[in-house]
Amino acid sequence: MKKKLLTDVELRARWSQGRQDKYYVDADTVLTPAAADFIREHGITLCIRAQKTSETMTRTQIPMRDGKPVYQDAATGQEMLCKGEGMTHLRGNLLVAKTHPQIAFRGKLDTLMAMIMQVQIVAQEQGQKQMISDLEELLEFCHKILAAEVKDEPLCQVMMLGMSSEEIRYNSQQVKKVYGIDHPIPSYKMGKLCVALNRLRTHIRETELSAAQAFGCGEACSRPDIIEALNRMSSCVYILMCRKLSGFYERGSRL
Repeated sequence: MKKKLLTDVELRARWSQGRQDKYYVDADTVLTPAAADFIREHGITLCIRAQKTSETMTRTQIPMRDGKPVYQDAATGQEMLCKGEGMTHLRGNLLVAKTHPQIAFRGKLDTLMAMIMQVQIVAQEQGQKQMISDLEELLEFCHKILAAEVKDEPLCQVMMLGMSSEEIRYNSQQVKKVYGIDHPIPSYKMGKLCVALNRLRTHIRETELSAAQAFGCGEACSRPDIIEALNRMSSCVYILMCRKLSGFYERGSRL
């Protein structure tokens, strides 16, 4: 496997965009001697990104009776021996109407993943390889959100674009300090890729609203982890817009 080389030139470019005390790199990254000196002199901590793993959705076993599945109405607890066309699985053998808020949320999330792939195609057309990779991180986190919701399990800690939840918030709010530009006002003049990113950002907001309708808000919210993750994901897309408009990718500043 080919190693990734991290030079002091890349580190200095990243440092000039926002002085952070830790950078995220892949496990196969090799530092040049000058890069190692730069890291030591500036007190930077290198953090290894988690290796990508292929995840598959596991299916809960459905109870059987006389060789036939036995379902349960999630709303009433009533046993059902067949699944009507207007019903679908909430999880396992629990059935709900297809208009159920959580099913609607899953549909929004499914559309969101499709839109991320569409933006990746636009990025590919423009030769934006690092943008494609960054969008892939968001796509993978969508998979994690879906898995956590379907399995009714806690979502993993927010980590996208090599940033924690708080770092994402900081970078999206301190655009002038981090990227050297004012907060951009969406316009067709931004170009095809940025317009596509802005459309993606608005759909993430719609997905977040759908999650709030499904799980509640405030103290009554049953899945604040999912709400927070979607909020930070929309901020990540805004960050991608700012990076593109500021020339961040063209300078090769992404580690």
